[in-house]
Amino acid sequence: MSEPIPALLLTFTNVTKSYSGRTVLNIPSLIIQPGIHYFQGGNGSGKTTLFRTCAGLLPFAGQILLDNQYEISRDPVAYRLRVNYAEAEPLYPGFLTPRDLTYFVGETKRAPDGQIDELSEVFGVDQFWTAPTSTFSSGMLKKLALLLAFLGRPRVILLDEPLTTLDRATAGRLFDLIRRYRAEQNVTFLLTSHQDVTLSGLPLTGVWQVGGGSISAVG
Repeated sequence: MSEPIPALLLTFTNVTKSYSGRTVLNIPSLIIQPGIHYFQGGNGSGKTTLFRTCAGLLPFAGQILLDNQYEISRDPVAYRLRVNYAEAEPLYPGFLTPRDLTYFVGETKRAPDGQIDELSEVFGVDQFWTAPTSTFSSGMLKKLALLLAFLGRPRVILLDEPLTTLDRATAGRLFDLIRRYRAEQNVTFLLTSHQDVTLSGLPLTGVWQVGGGSISAVG
């Protein structure tokens, strides 16, 4: 019998991030428990900076610890294997195709057999599988970014504005996939959206307000 997956703890300790001397994030202490978490805030509030920092894409001061074991600076490979991220406005080298990107990321993330085929169909990316991304609409780029975010066996998936430019049918399939990965694989999701995610029917674990450099629980 396989060992049970431990409850996730995403722990921020004295995390600060600044641009040109302006502090965008100042998080003395924050613990994200397993579940589906919605982060809300206005433009420029720091949501994207929070997600990019958590994904390991931005340098910062402090500590981010996953599962009380993987520290983003000390264990970068093990951490990034377990934390996936879909950007709000994805942009890829124009000569690459979804097939190129998906198989590269899939190999890096150690995607299980059959996962790429399943996800490409769920998000409809198989319909433009070999087209260069330079020809893509914003909606096509969004679908590709979402596909890449689910590859591998992540513990955390960060979705920054996943509904922007996404058609209603694909949004429904995305919500179904989030529910399934949460129930079957114990994946924790962190989402931002200018659309009210509380109306999506997703079983939200927490709602957080981002602004003024801080993060606070709502309700």
